[in-house]
Amino acid sequence: MIKEIQTSFIILRRKQVESRTGLSRSTIYARIAEGSFPRPVNLGGGRAVGWLESEINEWVQARIEQSRKNI
Repeated sequence: MIKEIQTSFIILRRKQVESRTGLSRSTIYARIAEGSFPRPVNLGGGRAVGWLESEINEWVQARIEQSRKNI
């Protein structure tokens, strides 16, 4: 029998993303526009969006690795 790996997706709202990254709302959206920040997921019902926690964590990890290379 094959076991299925279940992946749970955690959605972060904008305030949570701001808190985790230290970026402001305008900076987040500017970086999305230039392609250097993960795009949000449309949650339906108007303008509600969120970000996948895993993608935000990967983005933060990449910034850490990049900063350590420059030392």
